[in-house]
Amino acid sequence: MVQGKVIRNTGSHYVVETETGELVPCKVKGNFRIKGIRTTNPVAVGDNVTIGAPGPDGVAYITKIAPRRNYIIRRASNLSKEAHIIAANLDQALLVVTLVHPTTSTTFVDRFLATAEAYSVPPIIAINKIDLLDDEEGQEYLEAFAYLYRSIGYPVVLISARTGVGLEQLSEMLKDKVTLFSGNSGVGKSTLINDLIPGLDLRTAEISVAHDQGMHTTTFSELFHLPEGGSIIDTPGIRGFGTIDFDRAEVGHYFPEIFKESENCRFNNCTHTHEPGCAVRRAVEDARIAQSRYASYLSILEDSTEDKYRK
Repeated sequence: MVQGKVIRNTGSHYVVETETGELVPCKVKGNFRIKGIRTTNPVAVGDNVTIGAPGPDGVAYITKIAPRRNYIIRRASNLSKEAHIIAANLDQALLVVTLVHPTTSTTFVDRFLATAEAYSVPPIIAINKIDLLDDEEGQEYLEAFAYLYRSIGYPVVLISARTGVGLEQLSEMLKDKVTLFSGNSGVGKSTLINDLIPGLDLRTAEISVAHDQGMHTTTFSELFHLPEGGSIIDTPGIRGFGTIDFDRAEVGHYFPEIFKESENCRFNNCTHTHEPGCAVRRAVEDARIAQSRYASYLSILEDSTEDKYRK
């Protein structure tokens, strides 16, 4: 039996890097499950695993998964009770967003941040393509967007994969850490990773002119080692982020500013939707909590409604 880490997941096959640096193609043996959640992928990139001896075809079987320190998970599809584990054993999660071409919605950002909070993975927001925001209106929007998330307490780094602005700062934040890279299709994740790991040459694609959305160039999750130490887990671009397994009473805990204000609510079990004496709704009215964040909170509450995703 050999110990290793899963560095690539193509859906049915895995690649495991052993402690000696050998790359072994693997399949799964046995039925792995977490906390009773039905998952589309029993093994995730970042998992520490035990593998048996390779067979005549060179393929080994994964026989055991070590307990996960943490993981990030999302709903597999809108009409599904199943989940998809994006990656495991992370030090942090980098969400790459763009404010133009394409536009990342604040709802998507907030759902990702709430999921990171729920699964104990510290998030960072990287705003890419800032070179496209060169007029006054673009600059104002960039400053407002960055200020919103920084004021809550999230690290925000402004970058341009095309011009190299901010890459040094980002590289420093990634050093010696295992970082999940996520974001919508078309935000420039692959270009960014190519900049950070010279010679990697990940495939990139043009934005679809008709829909101003990215084309999926990464089709499966993969771990890459950074030259200065640490590693990046690249994941396919995602269009939406369906939350799963959230207790309605706890959704507010995953929005730091809502959680803070909720201490002043009249009722301990306040849902911040209709109750009298709700400090959170008062803070929204007073613009101490952003309308966009409150709307995202409500959308996750709706996700958590029983039977929402059942036909």
